[in-house]
Amino acid sequence: MSDIAIKQNSLRAWILAARPKTLSGAAVPVLIGLSLAYTDASTYGENVFSWTAAVLCMLFALIMQIDANFINDFFDYTRGNDDAATRLGPLRACTQGWVSTDAMKRAIASTTCAACVIGLPLVYYGGLEMILIGALCVVFCFLYTTHLSYLGLGDVLVLLFFGIVPVCITYYVQLHTITPEVFIASVACGLVIDALLIVNNYRDRDNDRRDSKMTLVVRIGEQATESLYLGIGIAACLMGVTFWMNGHILAFILPFVYLLLHVYTWLKMKRIHHGKQLNECLAETARNILVYGLTVAAGLLLL
Repeated sequence: MSDIAIKQNSLRAWILAARPKTLSGAAVPVLIGLSLAYTDASTYGENVFSWTAAVLCMLFALIMQIDANFINDFFDYTRGNDDAATRLGPLRACTQGWVSTDAMKRAIASTTCAACVIGLPLVYYGGLEMILIGALCVVFCFLYTTHLSYLGLGDVLVLLFFGIVPVCITYYVQLHTITPEVFIASVACGLVIDALLIVNNYRDRDNDRRDSKMTLVVRIGEQATESLYLGIGIAACLMGVTFWMNGHILAFILPFVYLLLHVYTWLKMKRIHHGKQLNECLAETARNILVYGLTVAAGLLLL
C-alpha cells in the first residue's frame, strides 16, 4: 500500500492505525463469555442477563484493542524498532507518516480515557472490583509494548488478557460467579488467540533477535514454535470437552471446523517458513480465531 495515497491524520490513516483485522481477538473472548452467561442465566431466574452490560463489555474490549494498537504503533516507532526497510508485517501508521506522533499521543490518551469511561458503568453490574480489573487492563496495555514483550512474556499476557480475564469477567458481570466450565473455556480461548502472536513473532524472529526482543519464538526456536502453534489449537479444542460434560455437545463438536482451518494454516506456515508471505498465515489465523469464537458461541446457544 502506498503511503503517498494516504493523507496524514486522515480518516483512512486512522482506520489503518486502528488495525480492524485485529479486533476479532478482542471480540471473541467477550462473545464466548456472553454466550456462556446467556446459556446459564436461565438457572438464575428471569431477566438476569443484562444486554446493557453485554454491550459495555464488548465496547470496552474493542476500544482497549484499538488503544493497544495505537500504543504499539507509537512506541515501536519511537524506539526505532519499526524500520520500514526491514519490516515484514503490515505497515504501521507512525513509521509511514500516515499519523503524526503528536496526533498518535493524543489518540492514545483519548482511547484510554474512552475505555475507562465506557468501563466505569460496569461497576454497577460487577461491583467495585471492576475498577481494579479495568486498571490492570490499562496498565498492562502499556507494559506489554514498552517492556514485557521484550522479556518473552507476551504469550502469558495474551493468555491472561485475551482469555482468562475477558471471558471470566464478562461472565462474572452477568452472573456474579465463575464456574469451572467458564475458567476452562477462558484458557482455551486464550490459547486460540495466542496463535496470532505466535505466527506474528515467528515471522519477525530474525528482526526480534537483532533488536534483543526475546520473544518466546526467539527463545525456543523455529521447530518448537511450529509444534507449539499446532499444539495450542489441538489443546483448545480438546479442552472443549468441558462443554460436552455440561450438556453442550455442539460447543465441543463445532470448533473442530476451526481446527481443520488451523491445521491448514499450520501447514502453510511450515511451507512458507520465512518472509512477508507469512502475513497470509497471520490473516488466516485471525480468521480462524473468529471461526472458533462463532462456533463455540453457536454451540452454546443452539441447545
